[in-house]
Amino acid sequence: MEQLEGAFSLVFITEDKLVAARDPHGFRPLVMGRRKNGAVVFASETCALDLIEATYEREVNHGEIVVVDKDGVSTMCLMPQKQRKACVFEHIYFSLPSSIVFGRSVYESRYEFGRILAEEAPVDCDVVIAVPDSGMVAALGYAGKSKVPFQQGLIRSHYVGRTFIEPSQKIRDFGVKLKLAPVRGVLEGKKVVVVDDSIVRGTTSSKIVRMIKDAGAKEVHMRIASPPIIGSCYYGVDTPSKEKLISYRMSIEETRKYIGADSLAFLPLHRLREMLGEEAPSFCFACFSGSYPVPPRDALQEAEGKERIEAGEEEEDRFARFLNQPERDIKLTNSLDSRSLEAALDVALALNGERDHPPQSREPEPEPEPAGVLIRWWLSSH
Repeated sequence: MEQLEGAFSLVFITEDKLVAARDPHGFRPLVMGRRKNGAVVFASETCALDLIEATYEREVNHGEIVVVDKDGVSTMCLMPQKQRKACVFEHIYFSLPSSIVFGRSVYESRYEFGRILAEEAPVDCDVVIAVPDSGMVAALGYAGKSKVPFQQGLIRSHYVGRTFIEPSQKIRDFGVKLKLAPVRGVLEGKKVVVVDDSIVRGTTSSKIVRMIKDAGAKEVHMRIASPPIIGSCYYGVDTPSKEKLISYRMSIEETRKYIGADSLAFLPLHRLREMLGEEAPSFCFACFSGSYPVPPRDALQEAEGKERIEAGEEEEDRFARFLNQPERDIKLTNSLDSRSLEAALDVALALNGERDHPPQSREPEPEPEPAGVLIRWWLSSH
């Protein structure tokens, strides 16, 4: 377990033990409770304890291993404890409002997100509605602060799951239609503020805006109870690659035009940090900032590989300048390394008159790993 990196909350059972463990940063929630008969239980949210009439006792600390056996409860720390980096998105989207997560009420957090949005991005409107269910509490906060009536302008079918994690765009689009139904009596002829928890790809938001306008809304103003998502999550959430995140690719104004809203505003990241106060450094904001507490190895290797490919393409573009020289024949194959490529380019530039003479020979170096494009020159005059 000491060798594991990243996010994990584990609960497993043997013949005579119940064991719970949490990663050294505490990215994901894990709580311990106790039933009336003395049985110890673990869950990711306190709302699960309520269902089985268990009493919440405490969180499993980050880096802690809790063992329950016939002798009672014991605890140990086999892993080095690091600064907690709890996922702030648990309070924005994942957890139920009735839960206490990371020692904070999810309901109170979301209500405050809405109040901050009303302060930061007020707008002349007739009604505030929510994208149910995760935008509901923030919408109440927005309506309360702005003193505009809150109404249910969208009704959610509870037989459809979360759409942003569906595997294909067609399924997500169809899911939005099944999931939400507009209430024309609430929306028609009104200037509407729509509060949602987040925007991921942007496709769901564009369909919601269109749906509300088709129901007769005069104006649609989107208010998002989180900062723009610009990075993928590598700590247990199946979010898309950053290239598919609309806020990574577009500015707020470009996003507004894409989804078709009359205005668009996000919860500012600095206000989110201010709201968390002294606890802010103990939360993970990687999806909003791009700064990862545990660098994702696969993502870094992918980025490095992409940079190498782009660098190789630049070198190929430089050589393409010589393709129109009739006395030279250039052949490209899939082998070789950057040093040989550089030497070949030096010779090519000298032959083309861009350098006075080819570079002097260098001391022999160890054979490098293959890394790119072999360029072999045949000069017809030799």
